[in-house]
Amino acid sequence: MRLLTPFSLIALVVLPTAPAAAQAPDWAPAVQADYDRDLGQLWDWFHRNPELSFREEKTAARMATALRAVPGMAVTEKVGRTGVVGVLRNGEGPVVLVRADMDGLPVEEKSGLANASKARQIGLDGVESPVMHACGHDTHITAMVATARRLAALKDRWKGTVVFVVQPAEERVGGAAALLKDGLYTRFPKPRYALAFHVDAERAAGTVSASEGIQYSSSDSVDIIVPGIGAHGASPHMGKDPVYMASQIVIGLQGIISRDRQPLDPGVITVGSFHAGAKHNIISDQAVLQVTVRANNEGERKALLDGIRRVARGVGVMNGMAEDKMPVVTVTEGTPTTINDAALARRLNAVMARTLGPDHVAPFAQKGMGAEDFAYYVQPETGVKGYYFSVGGTPPAAIDAARAGGAPIASHHSPQFKIAPEPAIVTGAVAMTAAVLDLLGPTSAG
Repeated sequence: MRLLTPFSLIALVVLPTAPAAAQAPDWAPAVQADYDRDLGQLWDWFHRNPELSFREEKTAARMATALRAVPGMAVTEKVGRTGVVGVLRNGEGPVVLVRADMDGLPVEEKSGLANASKARQIGLDGVESPVMHACGHDTHITAMVATARRLAALKDRWKGTVVFVVQPAEERVGGAAALLKDGLYTRFPKPRYALAFHVDAERAAGTVSASEGIQYSSSDSVDIIVPGIGAHGASPHMGKDPVYMASQIVIGLQGIISRDRQPLDPGVITVGSFHAGAKHNIISDQAVLQVTVRANNEGERKALLDGIRRVARGVGVMNGMAEDKMPVVTVTEGTPTTINDAALARRLNAVMARTLGPDHVAPFAQKGMGAEDFAYYVQPETGVKGYYFSVGGTPPAAIDAARAGGAPIASHHSPQFKIAPEPAIVTGAVAMTAAVLDLLGPTSAG
């Protein structure tokens, strides 16, 4: 059964708020028609064939083909390793960047969907794993194709250039930096504005939401190598136990959160992986911790990372380790906070209300400390203004049932993750198209 989007509801005159229904743009039904004709099938293909970060060769090729089919689109492949950049020019005017991420996750899908992924792939770490679109990136890239088609068909309503960026490796928060390093802002038209959206399983399908400030936290992946001195498990005094020392570090890291920080400032330090040893009665010579760190401003981000280094070294000193045997802390990847330009967000939030109806634009509230490497496109030194918004992905009835004690909504990155693709893609594409038209339209202030 086909899910009803806000636009199909409008067509059936079912929306209870008549003023909101009357604001639907005349081109919105064409987005729905694109989905019904072939974009639903394109999403199905993406969902069945997810690929890991910087391994998105098939996905990138499929996106390059889809963008090349858009009249007037110039497409470049292999930017930032596996990225794709499409440039749609339409005379003189500002430049708007539209970004969609395309990578999946090393998760075995257990969603129960008919098109559940069976894919397996070897990642950058050399490990083969199942792969799943457990964060909805398949909806993002499908909506990008829908957006590109509409803008190409509506060239009489805008002037300027739109740069479509199909980004790899968002899940490793490395794709945006790789694209910029490969000349995204020098080889291609540099944008005045950068736009993106993310589907949200906790938000009702057909709705959108965006902050006028912080949208996502910073994220840093930290590896801590804890050297030890191997010995027999029955003779711990003959060695230095890295499991014991690493355990002290784990506990000490939570002290940073509970005792070093102002209690009302958000911050997270989570140890996601702890590896050491191979047998019951052997004290190993090394333990390895993998840690994720989240903050909502750059000062707190630095303080947390400095605190991790301090705790790790302190544990080494406390256990009498030599200077060359101290725990080693390495930040392997990271991204700053994603902060929307306040004036741009107010402007485009108003566009969303006019386009979708005010009852489909929800107040933004940060629900966790998720992160996004979209932040790299809009760092202050770039001079690019950013707007990132959320698009609901779960039917309202399912959300209401969960709140009433029914089946819970699976979180992003869960094996059970699933969203309703049709309203997510159609709503996302209509919202994105409306935003670009406003920024590049004849009455735009630029």
